[in-house]
Amino acid sequence: MNTTGTYTNPVLDADWSDPDVVRVGDDFYLTASSFGRVPGLPLLHSRDLVHWTLVGHALERLEPAKEFARPRHDRGVWAPSIRHHDDRFWIFWGDPDHGIYQVNAPEIRGPWTRPHLVKAGRGLIDPCPLWDDETGEAYLVHAWARSRSGVKNRLTGHRMHPDGTSLLDEGKVIVDGDRIPGWFTLEGPKLYRHDGWFWILAPAGGVETGWQGAFRSRGFFGPYEERIVLEQRDTDVNGPHQGGWVRTAAGEDWFLHFQQRGAYGRVVHLQPMRWGPDGWPVLGDRLREPVHEPDRPVGPALQSDPR
Repeated sequence: MNTTGTYTNPVLDADWSDPDVVRVGDDFYLTASSFGRVPGLPLLHSRDLVHWTLVGHALERLEPAKEFARPRHDRGVWAPSIRHHDDRFWIFWGDPDHGIYQVNAPEIRGPWTRPHLVKAGRGLIDPCPLWDDETGEAYLVHAWARSRSGVKNRLTGHRMHPDGTSLLDEGKVIVDGDRIPGWFTLEGPKLYRHDGWFWILAPAGGVETGWQGAFRSRGFFGPYEERIVLEQRDTDVNGPHQGGWVRTAAGEDWFLHFQQRGAYGRVVHLQPMRWGPDGWPVLGDRLREPVHEPDRPVGPALQSDPR
């Protein structure tokens, strides 16, 4: 944190790939991809979205165990989503070789359940659930890995059982990136409800050269409109790639995303976010460029982590 009331990006200058974030009360929690490492699903805590502390892991071991008896660097936990629903924390992730899993816990430090396979299949990645408080319905969206399925650049949506254990249909392609001129490698969707719309925030264009997109629809299964809401332009923040939206207790909106920085890995940036007069989100500055030194979030005074 700077003395001028600003902070400097990246807020996590280390390899925290595919971050997602949730707020519970005055506390923020972040998880990230852990791939073939154990323990997996790291859990970070913050009171101000700028300073983060590792407080544990949600995944004790990778399953099925026989598949990870030796190192599998390109497998395991890809792009998790973290949510808080029904007084529990939930994390969903895609294992590109086995399917979509979830774990849940009453507290961030656990105890976490063993991984539960929600949808079996190859190439199913980047899942994100949504429990719609307005209707009581639950949904899940995910992307595809062409290396396993031969399919990419599209997002598939499902109705989900409210208990998060299973899906209620065969799924439908709700966004086909091949139908959007200039879009490719659409992935990493995060699903939200806001202002009467279903929103999907998802990057495209690849981790080193892409952009952050937004999609909205009045119905979960579409049709969706799209817009680019954050891109590199004249900055040195290439990508900028997938992340998550969070609203503070003070009502401010923020977006955490990663930047691919070669040997430094995927470092995490925090961008200011607001809603434009046309109802679309604006990430970064007014030109939708990443900001290097924004004003810091308004919220509780920074406190040490209550472990």
